[in-house]
Amino acid sequence: MALLAAESTPSRPAVAAFDDDAWEDLLNFVEEKRVIPIIGPELALVQTTAGWENLYAWLARSLAARLGMPPANEGGAFTLNDVIVRHLANHGRREDLYTRIRTIMREVTFAPPPVLLKLAEITDFNLYISTTFDSLLEDALNVVRFGGVRTADVAAYTPSKLVDLPLEREFMQRPLVYHLMGRLSASPTYVISDEDVLEFVCALQTRNYAPEKLFAELEHSHLLLLGGGFSDWLTRLFLRIAKRRRLSEPRDVGETLADSHATHEPGLVFFLQQVSSRTRLFAGGAEGFVDELHRRWMVRNKPVIATGTRPSGQAGAPVRCVPPDREMAAHAVFISYAREDLAAVQQIKAGLDAAGIVAWFDMDHLEGGDDFARKIRGNVARCSYFIPVISATTQRRVEGWFRREWNWAADRTEGMAAGARFILPVCIDDTSEAGAIVPDLFKKTHWMRLPGGAIVPEMVVRLQEILGGGRP
Repeated sequence: MALLAAESTPSRPAVAAFDDDAWEDLLNFVEEKRVIPIIGPELALVQTTAGWENLYAWLARSLAARLGMPPANEGGAFTLNDVIVRHLANHGRREDLYTRIRTIMREVTFAPPPVLLKLAEITDFNLYISTTFDSLLEDALNVVRFGGVRTADVAAYTPSKLVDLPLEREFMQRPLVYHLMGRLSASPTYVISDEDVLEFVCALQTRNYAPEKLFAELEHSHLLLLGGGFSDWLTRLFLRIAKRRRLSEPRDVGETLADSHATHEPGLVFFLQQVSSRTRLFAGGAEGFVDELHRRWMVRNKPVIATGTRPSGQAGAPVRCVPPDREMAAHAVFISYAREDLAAVQQIKAGLDAAGIVAWFDMDHLEGGDDFARKIRGNVARCSYFIPVISATTQRRVEGWFRREWNWAADRTEGMAAGARFILPVCIDDTSEAGAIVPDLFKKTHWMRLPGGAIVPEMVVRLQEILGGGRP
């Protein structure tokens, strides 16, 4: 794939090409999970009876026909904003358009396009920002990472209700798509026109409706602005909002802008080159950028996407942790832990998944408080086996949600037959059994030591024997 600078003319400043060093720097940041892709309508491609086309061009045409508007002039085409403006000029109600669009979208099923599937395959991304209201991006994530099951998390901003990230990005275990401009609904809570864009942008800057966790992530991360379709000045404003400082000031993170028209905006190109020097323009468009990023990432990583089993003949192959479902499956192995030990718990679950043992831990509501006591206590009461994860962290914390779980598990054994095996303490560091701050029952049970959470064959065999021999 040729990565060439745009031709320099008096009216169009030259755009520097991406060389191998630039790609290597970006890939290093991606692998360190310091990059957030921001996906716009240019990548919302769908296959219709006319072939591949942009979803929003198709939607504008469909909405215009549904509203009985005459077709666009020969050689022209409506944008969605054009349809909205014409409808309002004819004294139509703005609120009616959202439910019309919702109805049109319910009548069709579009598969995610190859470009979004490639983005989903870059598993170092766990937070995606969407500036569109469609579900194509989360559909792509669910297809690629979860076999089509709806597992990826979704959040959507609205000007009337603050919806922030549920937790900091470093603690996210499922990929999350955040719809910055709202998500498809029958209510007027998403962007369909230029006027809506103004309302959302203004709301995002107010004290009461600014998603603080999201902005903190955008401020301190490298950003990929892919196919946003923003105008010259809206692009500048978006960058300023995301970085929360003057764009001419030095900063440790940068941005890459790739869409079909940005390099054809001489004022924008000049501004970015001279003022926002940490923002790079890619001359090949959003789809070309994703193709090249995906190709280079795959060459470097050759990843194995975990589905609960190891590939045949690769007993030592690395396995990625598949995030637990929100609800615990019947008779799953319950893993109880302190939040700080999450990385080790992921390793334990990945190893058990690979052995075909269904494991579960509470990820969505870590240290959630009494509101979740009934749910978690019920899971402890019906799990097939209980694994408390013991560490220097649990030693330091004399209080914690995990200690409730440990006590509930110990209480459950009082109704079991003598010798029934239900609890298997796991220690992930050098914490001694004699000095461990744990229920007395744990000290009477043989511990399994898994440094860093790395599963050993002995543990797998032990659990398989217990689970295969009947449940307590």
